[in-house]
Amino acid sequence: MTFLERRVAIDAARTAGRLLLNELSGSRRISYKGTPTNLVTEMDARAEALITERIHAAFAADAILAEEGGARPGRSGRRWIVDPLDGTTNYAHGVPLFAVSIALEVDQRIALGVVYDPNHDELFVAERGGGAFLGDERLAVSTTAGLGESLLATGFPYTIRETTDTNLAEYAAFSLRARAVRRLGSAVLYLAWVAAGRFDGYWELRVGPWDVAAGALLVEEAGGRVTDLRGDRLDVDAPAIVASNGRIHNAMLSVLKEIRK
Repeated sequence: MTFLERRVAIDAARTAGRLLLNELSGSRRISYKGTPTNLVTEMDARAEALITERIHAAFAADAILAEEGGARPGRSGRRWIVDPLDGTTNYAHGVPLFAVSIALEVDQRIALGVVYDPNHDELFVAERGGGAFLGDERLAVSTTAGLGESLLATGFPYTIRETTDTNLAEYAAFSLRARAVRRLGSAVLYLAWVAAGRFDGYWELRVGPWDVAAGALLVEEAGGRVTDLRGDRLDVDAPAIVASNGRIHNAMLSVLKEIRK
């Protein structure tokens, strides 16, 4: 990892985030990706084009996987994973809760993660082996020791109206066992906030690679733990995720096993 990758990712995330924030109060052109609950706006595409053009200009040999534009092949063995606007439904309704996420994967491991929250001007950055930071402050996960004292976060699948695997049973179970469960509409921010110690844990049954690539590294580099729903290594290309401060991780896995058996 060189300074250039970090600088390009940070600059692209900040610029895209400022674009999104400046256009938040404008009218939205909304379309749908398969279901009425899976929105996309013209700002998703504009922010993504800005990010991918900057990455391609600096690293033309690298592959890019972006939520709206799909995959761009590369020949370097490296892959950038981009979510230009995580929290599109919030954005479409004018709710100021969304983020930009950019990750770099090298040799099938995430090496760099950048998350930018333009509403709070918070920049989260992690490099593998180098720690996780919010600005100049090093991040550390919470010290909450028990599930009963934990604040958790989750989300629901876009196919909730069509599938039986809705996360509703899991949500009910954790609501009874944790201090509280929040559902705010941004997987990227859930993970950044676990890394910052604001949430103690987060789970979700189905998300995209762009939702978790940067945030999972933030959690790990802040001292937390990230797995799939069974406790195995997270598969970034087909993610189902449990992220926590590590102390409550086994308890979360136990609840999921109980409910999903």
